[in-house]
Amino acid sequence: MRQILFICVTFLLTNTTLAQAVHYELRMPNPQNHYFQVVMELSDFKESEVHIKMPVWAPGSYLVREFSRHVDLVYATDETGKKWRLEKDAKNAWVLKTGKAKKIRVSYEVYSFELSVRTSFLDLTHGYVSGSGMFMYVDGHMGHSGELTIFPYTAFHTISTALPRKGEGVTADGSERFVFNNYDHLVDCPIEIGNQEVFEFMAAGVKHTVAMYGIANYSVFELQEDMAKIVEAATDVFGQNPNKEYTFIIHNVVDGQGGLEHCNSTTLSVNRWTYQGKAYLDFLNLVAHEYFHLWNVKRIRPIELGPFNYDEENYTTLLWVMEGFTSYYDELLMRRAGYITENEYLSKLESTVNYVEGSVGARVQAVAHASFDAWIKAYRPNENSSNTTMTYYSRGAMLAAVIDAMIIDKYYGKKCLDHFMRVLYDKYYTKLKRGFSDNEFQSELSAFLDLDMTDFFNRHVYGTEMVPFEKYFGPAGVDVGFRKITTPSFGAGLKQDGSRLSVRSVRSGSAAENAGLSVNDEIIGYNGFRVDQSSLESFLSSLEVGENMKLLISRDQILLELTVVMTEFERPQFSFKGSTQVDREKLRKYWFRSI
Repeated sequence: MRQILFICVTFLLTNTTLAQAVHYELRMPNPQNHYFQVVMELSDFKESEVHIKMPVWAPGSYLVREFSRHVDLVYATDETGKKWRLEKDAKNAWVLKTGKAKKIRVSYEVYSFELSVRTSFLDLTHGYVSGSGMFMYVDGHMGHSGELTIFPYTAFHTISTALPRKGEGVTADGSERFVFNNYDHLVDCPIEIGNQEVFEFMAAGVKHTVAMYGIANYSVFELQEDMAKIVEAATDVFGQNPNKEYTFIIHNVVDGQGGLEHCNSTTLSVNRWTYQGKAYLDFLNLVAHEYFHLWNVKRIRPIELGPFNYDEENYTTLLWVMEGFTSYYDELLMRRAGYITENEYLSKLESTVNYVEGSVGARVQAVAHASFDAWIKAYRPNENSSNTTMTYYSRGAMLAAVIDAMIIDKYYGKKCLDHFMRVLYDKYYTKLKRGFSDNEFQSELSAFLDLDMTDFFNRHVYGTEMVPFEKYFGPAGVDVGFRKITTPSFGAGLKQDGSRLSVRSVRSGSAAENAGLSVNDEIIGYNGFRVDQSSLESFLSSLEVGENMKLLISRDQILLELTVVMTEFERPQFSFKGSTQVDREKLRKYWFRSI
């Protein structure tokens, strides 16, 4: 069988010898108890003790998830069955005294009952393995290649993964063997085990396998055709596709959660009835986003994101490029593939800009800081997050559009952001085989534009100034309209739960905050009348700036009366439309591929 070289990220092999090996076995004999059984077999380790660890996070999902909390029954034996001492010395680490044993098997169980794209799951319908939460590693020996043998539950007949298979397939004992080049390769290939429907399509010279779990209203033929168009459009950005094969694992569930990228695969979690109408376009948009990541983040990447430190947070200020640029391209690819019109694309761009620049948090948190603080803020939002944070997805997408327009104007419609992405890919992934620093990214962009981008970055990446869109979009063929909208405002978000009306959020500096209203307060009445969400919102819409009302609330079962004085809320409103000037229209058509 042809060996697949895994060079998604360059890894240095440390403290390794050809004799040493790490192999894994994965079993699931009783899926109803939600436990995977794992054996990690260590051969010919010379050290008197080794440190075995479980990652605390999953690459691509920037939150410490403490995967070791799901690990139980950890023990070790040698080839004779003798038990060896295994002591825990950190929240995610164990020390193994190896003695003179040539082969030691470390066994443990992983409780798996959270079906998401970043966690593992097992029940009687299927099993899903997210590798960083399933497989331990030997500290200092992550560069070892090895094998994974999977023993499926007897009622499960199909294994879908991007890991290369070893041998002819299913063996006499029902297992299948897979190979990996190093630990990062192993955990970067999620595994679906069950009775999923599997189909294939070819696009951009690459074989794509799709594994569909769950009942859903999809058409295989339609998916083959439409996903292929997305793949072709994404590959056209770079002019090459680094994979020979690619795997989509798709979970069709009630509460779809999005996707998670991998080097030559992705897992998507979507609502099972998503395959028609607008929801289907949203699905294709998700496909575009995660597929684009096989270049942007898995190969074009900040230097901090690989080789990974699985013990703790891996900080970078460049998630606005990794996720933001990808969010920009997912909608642009929908336009290039013909799924949305130029006007529809402009409308989406307009919505993104108005959302970002109209958000209170956009004037508080710079997008570089939002990237760095993803570990403590993006994945842990609270009731005050909208007042203090800005998502690096949307603001990064907005900045990507601005940079794209700058490039198109600079090169008179002969180059665009695609060409800059190719520069990064060719230099850092292909030639240097590493990521880039913040300074290198800014320097590369300055060189590409032949323009010092320091002021731009200081204002809009490390600062929170509003972007002068007419300056950048106008020359590229998009006329920008701008006005300030001022309205009377209450400033609190509400939620109705049965007969209980409560406060969901309070905007900083609003009438609600000034009156002393807090999140989770129950609103009982206003001006002496019993209230529900509809009647209160109707009354609020009739008030002008300076008018007041009395609110009766309950906080910790204590009744309070608050006086609310309506204030005004000002926010920017941008509008975009295509220019009719011939030279500018030409650039816009190049930008949106309308030619």
